[in-house]
Amino acid sequence: MDIDTGLLPAFARGCAVLGSGGGGPVTIARAAALQALEDHGPVRVVQPAELDPALLVMPVGTAGSSAVMSERVGGTDEPVYLRDKIEELYGARVGAVLASEIGGANGCLAVAWAARVGLPLVDADGMSRAFPRMDQTVMQLRGIAPTPAVLCDERGRTVVVDHVTGGWLERLVRASLEAFGGQVATSEYIMRGDQVAASTALGSVTRAVRLGTRLPDPLVTGKVAETAGSILVEGLGADQGRLVRIQAASEFVAVVEDGVPLAVVPDVIAMLDTRTGEVVQAEQVRYGLRVSVVRVPCDPVWHTPEGLELAGPAAFGLTGLTPPPPAPATPVTTESPAGTGLSPSPTGSGERPEAGT
Repeated sequence: MDIDTGLLPAFARGCAVLGSGGGGPVTIARAAALQALEDHGPVRVVQPAELDPALLVMPVGTAGSSAVMSERVGGTDEPVYLRDKIEELYGARVGAVLASEIGGANGCLAVAWAARVGLPLVDADGMSRAFPRMDQTVMQLRGIAPTPAVLCDERGRTVVVDHVTGGWLERLVRASLEAFGGQVATSEYIMRGDQVAASTALGSVTRAVRLGTRLPDPLVTGKVAETAGSILVEGLGADQGRLVRIQAASEFVAVVEDGVPLAVVPDVIAMLDTRTGEVVQAEQVRYGLRVSVVRVPCDPVWHTPEGLELAGPAAFGLTGLTPPPPAPATPVTTESPAGTGLSPSPTGSGERPEAGT
């Protein structure tokens, strides 16, 4: 599969859905991806089994404020600066790009940056959705070292962070945002090609395309009746008489009706404007908006004990909520060989690629 200008709208809408109400402004990132595809041509999407084990895979994304991203025009050379510094650090070539998170703006930026550096995009990502913290990744669960990590801006000003945990990387990147003007390009959890299949959420790119054209049936369709503290949706039509409350932080994290959870993080909770079909971010919710709320399954790894500890309800301050059974996942067709699922890497915890491999 190639992502070209024709497929980009469906992919971008799927990324917006997987943002779970957050993940940054997809419209800005979609415009950047469109320009990159027009300038450099389609991006080839590859399966982990196709990756050269001797080459590096570069996860990419941005950290910072959605407001800054909406107001500040970024550059086009950030992926070049990231790639060059990574190759200098590791003494090996970068052979593919990976979205650090498929949800929200970073999914589209991965397409833009893969086009810019002329590399394929792996049909996988680090989260299977958007999460607020950099360490809330499948790579973290699978023991991939988060550092060396590279940060840069559009002018090539670059910082290397090394010898820290994923939690400390998150703290240091957030602390650097003031110096970088509120937004910074990042690459962390850098891997070899043969580590990707066991250390990422597989099939994320094709899944985003699929979600961009077809979504699960809504949990509720109605009108936003209250936005103070939490979001109250009054059912309309077939849902007349229902009252559903949605908890939101950076993303939507829980949907509750009569004290019964209908959807809880780590599953994706997406809200759509029923009049336009556009995906609504948490910060865009307003009184009177007609909406449909859908639940989309996350990668199954997030429902393991380790996954729930890192990115489950308690990680978002939700207590006393018993998550409903995991939403049934839509099968993802990949060309990966049997046995390359999300089992722990046999090479051990905290592995980082060797320099010169």
